[in-house]
Amino acid sequence: MLILAKAAMAMMLGFILAIASGLIFIPILKKLHIGQSVSREINKRHLIKEGTPTMGGIIFIFPVIFSLILLYINDSIEISYNIGILVFVFISYAILGGIDDFLKIKFKNNAGLSIVTKFLFQMLIALVFFYLFMRSGGSSTLQFTALNLIIPLGWTFGIFILFLLVGTSNAVNITDGLDGLAGGLSAIAFLAYGIISWNCGWLEGYQEIAIFCFLTVGALLGFLVYNSHPAKVFMGDLGSLALGGALATIAILTRHELSLAIIGGVFVIETLSSLMQIISIRYFHRKIFLKAPLHHHFEELKWAENDIVKLFWVVGLLLAMAAITYGVWL
Repeated sequence: MLILAKAAMAMMLGFILAIASGLIFIPILKKLHIGQSVSREINKRHLIKEGTPTMGGIIFIFPVIFSLILLYINDSIEISYNIGILVFVFISYAILGGIDDFLKIKFKNNAGLSIVTKFLFQMLIALVFFYLFMRSGGSSTLQFTALNLIIPLGWTFGIFILFLLVGTSNAVNITDGLDGLAGGLSAIAFLAYGIISWNCGWLEGYQEIAIFCFLTVGALLGFLVYNSHPAKVFMGDLGSLALGGALATIAILTRHELSLAIIGGVFVIETLSSLMQIISIRYFHRKIFLKAPLHHHFEELKWAENDIVKLFWVVGLLLAMAAITYGVWL
C-alpha cells in the first residue's frame, strides 16, 4: 500500500505543479512571442495553429525537477547514481531541444538546428550516458526474461545504447504532431515504466526512478490540460526530446530495453511510417501513405484530430499493458 501511496502522491504533486506552471509560463511565452511556425505542407487544418506558444515542455519539465529537489530536501527520496544519470539525460535533451526551438522561433521557420548538428549532439549526450552507465557497473548484455535468454553484446552494446537514446528521442519528436498525441502517449509510457521500475528491487535507486516516472505522469496530465485539442501550448522539441531521452534511459537502467519497443509501440510505428515514406519516394518515386508520419495519413482521410489521438492513445495503452505483463509478471 505504501508503494501505491507514493505513486499517487508523486502523480498528484506533478499534476498540481504542472497546472500552476501552465498558468505562469503560457502568458510569458505569449508575451515573448514564442509561437509555433506551421509548415504549409501539413494539412490545411493546422494553419489555425500558427503562432500558438511553443516550448511548453517547460510546463512538465520544471515540476518534475522541482519535485525531486523538494522530496530530497524533505528526506522523502535519496539521490542515487542512477537517478543522477536519468536527470542528466532528461535535462541535457531538454536543453538541446530548447536550442532547436529557439532557432526556429528566431528565424521564423521550422529548420532550427541542422539534422547533422542535432544528431551529433544527441550522440554526444548518449556517449556520456554510456560512459556513466558502464562506470556504474552496467552490463553489456540483452536479456529475454520470458525465454531465460541472455545475449552478450560486448562493445556493440554501446552502439545499441546510442541507437536507443537517439532513436527514442526522435521518435517522440516525430509523433508530436497533433494536440495531446505525444503528451498522452508519453504519460502512458512513463506509467508503464513506473510500475516496471518498482519491480526492479535489485537496481540502485529503483524507487527514485519509479517516483520520477510517476511525477512525469502527473506533470504530463497537467500539461494535457493546456495541450489537448484545441491546444493552448505545444511542448516543442524542448519537451519531446527530453521525454524520449528519459524513456530510453529508464529502459536501459532497468534492463527492460526490449520492452521499450512495445511500450513505445506507437512511437515506433510513427517513425517507421516516416522512414518507409522517405525510402519509397526516394527510390521508387511513389507514396505509401497519403502523408507521413501516420497521424497525418489519417488526417488526409478526413479523420477528426480528436479521433486520431484517441485511437493512438488506446493502442498505446494496450501495448503498455502487454509490456507490463511481460516486464513484471512473466
